[in-house]
Amino acid sequence: MTKTITVIPGDGIGPDIIDSAIKILDKAGCDFNYEFVEAGLTALEKTGELLPEATLAAIKNNAVTLKGPLTTPVGEGFTSINVSLRKQFNLYANLRPVKSFKGTKARYDDIDIITVRENTEGMYSGLGQVTSADGNEAEAMSKVTRTGAERIVRFAYETARREGRKKVTAVHKANILKSTSGLFLKVAREIAKEYPEIESDEMIVDAVCMKLVMNPEQFDVIVTTNLFGDILSDLCAGLVGGLGMAPGANIGEDCAIFEAVHGSAPDIAGQNLANPSSVILASIQMLEYLEMGDKAKKIRAALADVIASGDRTTRDLGGSHGTTDFTQAVIDRL
Repeated sequence: MTKTITVIPGDGIGPDIIDSAIKILDKAGCDFNYEFVEAGLTALEKTGELLPEATLAAIKNNAVTLKGPLTTPVGEGFTSINVSLRKQFNLYANLRPVKSFKGTKARYDDIDIITVRENTEGMYSGLGQVTSADGNEAEAMSKVTRTGAERIVRFAYETARREGRKKVTAVHKANILKSTSGLFLKVAREIAKEYPEIESDEMIVDAVCMKLVMNPEQFDVIVTTNLFGDILSDLCAGLVGGLGMAPGANIGEDCAIFEAVHGSAPDIAGQNLANPSSVILASIQMLEYLEMGDKAKKIRAALADVIASGDRTTRDLGGSHGTTDFTQAVIDRL
């Protein structure tokens, strides 16, 4: 039976790079059906809503979604669309792999790190945000639960086991944030005992930032809380050439959303300039999630060869070509 994938083209450069990924998926013989729905500014203009009910229904019904970058209007009244999607579908695990590709402008050439970020709790979740009437004070709440910590740490170890990884590093700030980060670290130590075949490490977040810059090769799988994971995953993307080379997956018990992690880049929208690698890599994650590993490997190999050869690459990769040429170069190899 043919699998139906929900597709959210997104805003700005989103439609162009999503079109690139779909053409590549089709050329690889994935044989998907696609249900296209809107979210973000595009949806707001058409329906008056940032997340229309039809979009939410499609995400739920099809269980797997490929998403372009979305724009949340600046100002009050609506939190991040991505945060809203994670809460709506309890997408508790954010999986951000980064891997070096020969031919990029990255400073390192042997990076292979997975950041596993708790996606629904902690300081990033937006709980208890209050600003005083006079505008002089603001506060927000960070809440970490044992349930939330257990499932994200176990998800990290299961990911490590499945992919043959050797080490999991629990990243925290328990020396200062003794309650929230302290609970996370305590749970991480408990879960680590269930996986004796995998080396377990723990490290304070500021030390991790320094060591990622100085000696990133020492890291394998990183697991951490929401805010720290948001920051560290972008830092890791910088090790392999930037957000244009980093995909993201938001995974829950019943559904998953795979996405380009960069912004919508409205300044180059519609100009055939964007590098589609992030969403192509997200589609590879999606194939792995669907246990279509053979197709995932073929697309990754084709993408890697295009970047390494410099054949029709985009400006950020040192070339002079656009999205369509880059996409065709990948398709030619497939």
